Amino acid sequence: MRFEGTDSYVATEDLMVAVNAAITLERPLLIKGEPGTGKTVLAHEVARAIGAPLIEWHIKSTTKAQQGLYEYDAVSRLRDSQLGDEKVHDIKNYIVPGKLWDSFTAPQRPVLLIDEIDKADIEFPNDLLLELDRMEFFVYETQETVQATHRPIVMITSNNEKELPDAFLRRCFFHYIRFPEADTMQAIVDVHFPGIKKRLVHEALTVFYEIREAPGLKKKPSTSELLDWLKLLLAEDIDPEALRAENSKDLIPPLHGALLKNEQDVHLFERLAFMARREGRGT
Repeated sequence: MRFEGTDSYVATEDLMVAVNAAITLERPLLIKGEPGTGKTVLAHEVARAIGAPLIEWHIKSTTKAQQGLYEYDAVSRLRDSQLGDEKVHDIKNYIVPGKLWDSFTAPQRPVLLIDEIDKADIEFPNDLLLELDRMEFFVYETQETVQATHRPIVMITSNNEKELPDAFLRRCFFHYIRFPEADTMQAIVDVHFPGIKKRLVHEALTVFYEIREAPGLKKKPSTSELLDWLKLLLAEDIDPEALRAENSKDLIPPLHGALLKNEQDVHLFERLAFMARREGRGT
């Protein structure tokens, strides 16, 4: 059971090493990186590559660790008792399994994705330490212990919005997905747009990396945003000449709304374009 990338996901050598190390150690794989670098998609591709079912737990600011184990639906039980429903006498009918429960009892070893763990309360990771360590938890309402039939492959993503507790970090294998360099990005583009004109890609990548390196940029465009931009360039049949490096400093890129996602960055490039045009008139 080894991950070596897929036909739709370009994985660097160090990323493949990290995934396989976590599988071998049976430790959660904690993945950090800029938004849009493929952290969430990685879990999908690992599951597909090794033929494992994928169980996804997407974390929100209001998510509690207990929800990943189970929830007791007291409201439904009260309603059923008022209606005289016979199933009210068995409390098991009101225990709702969470994503960890699902992954522990899956008939085949699954991949469990805990997505964007840093969105939750700071205590959230610590509240899962024992369950992820022992791969079991106790259901107080039914007095039963749920144990993992097959230890799931746990993949956890974080956008670094909050610092994670040291005790939690000690139990994980960590990998930071670096932003792709130009050659890796070229490979990613080739996977998503096979047969795309090389000149268009060359000019688009030049503009894309220049935008990312612009001083004062509030939000750097991501890989997924580059792919969206290329899709639009193809749909609108934009001439690569319109993206040439010598012109990119004078004009805001066409369809820039796919790359620049806030007004501060748009205004920044408008100012840069104005200054470039003024310098051009002065020469």
